Amino acid sequence: MDDRFAGNYLYVSVSVAQFEPESHRAQTGRGLPECATGTVTFFIDISAKASMYSLSDLQTALDNPEWFAREANRLWAHRLNLHDHNPEGIDVFAADWDNLVILDACRYDEFERACDLPGDLSKVQSRGATSSEFVRGNFSGRQLHDVVYVSANVYYPYLRNEINAEVHAFIGLHEGEMRDAGDGLTTHPETVTEHALAAHESYPNKRLMVHYLQPHQPYIGPYGRERFDAGRGLIDTVKKTNPTREELLRAYRENLDLVLDEVETLLAELPGKTVISADHGEMLGERMRPIPLTDYGHHAGVYIDELIEVPWFIAQNGPRKEVIAEPPSESANDRYDREALAEHLEALGYRE
Repeated sequence: MDDRFAGNYLYVSVSVAQFEPESHRAQTGRGLPECATGTVTFFIDISAKASMYSLSDLQTALDNPEWFAREANRLWAHRLNLHDHNPEGIDVFAADWDNLVILDACRYDEFERACDLPGDLSKVQSRGATSSEFVRGNFSGRQLHDVVYVSANVYYPYLRNEINAEVHAFIGLHEGEMRDAGDGLTTHPETVTEHALAAHESYPNKRLMVHYLQPHQPYIGPYGRERFDAGRGLIDTVKKTNPTREELLRAYRENLDLVLDEVETLLAELPGKTVISADHGEMLGERMRPIPLTDYGHHAGVYIDELIEVPWFIAQNGPRKEVIAEPPSESANDRYDREALAEHLEALGYRE
């Protein structure tokens, strides 16, 4: 990567071949397609982006071409219209449901392949390419006094004060003994199901939102535990374990099957109209654009199909709920240790 400054502009010339991992070439038996080779040149207006990038960010871009490529692709996906979420995504709280089940990092195509539950499946866009975008895009500025939220994902309590959101009750499953899988990095789907059913018993006249952490890594199935050593995010996990795409898919699908088994248990007990969806998808070695970087995981602002196309699966089980909105209960006003939440997010590979 060649770089130089000219006035208020940073000129960067990037060899696309820099982004083809050696392991990818070895595993697939092929390198970059001919049309994807060559050099990509960018002119970044530093004065215009001063509020977006620190000098540290710019140094990172110069030292780490993958970071630069990913950020360039993010800006391209945004078309420089910097929302804090995908404005084209579905507003989940405006939709009609009694119970909403969220699977973390669940791609539409993989859900379609794996799900054999009775119901109707369609495809929607999520408001987020990450959990934080999903939370900001759906919860911000809302008083959701008819919703009880059971979640193993920490982003709602982490962002709650910032986004001025309120639910009737929030039941967090991200602390202490609740983090009972993946060496304390995640919560087993069986634990989420148990607390979701208890919440239904305690709040029968509320819309119930249940957020599982799978199929998001760490991979907790027998094969996933044996083959993968979880890092700080999927990119780090891939670097540490150097899997083939087939091995990565096997572990991801194993996680998805585990959580769908628990969702099946949940559907049998919850009355009314239940929707299964996802906060965002997951890249499992696809190439981004316009710089064809092989990438993994999920990144804010990268609104590609693999990250924002999610399932919208509708199942019916008897009469609808009679939902009543009421002021928040005490649990909804609990204040979590934001520093501890940030540490947990960092352990999973997130940086706010």
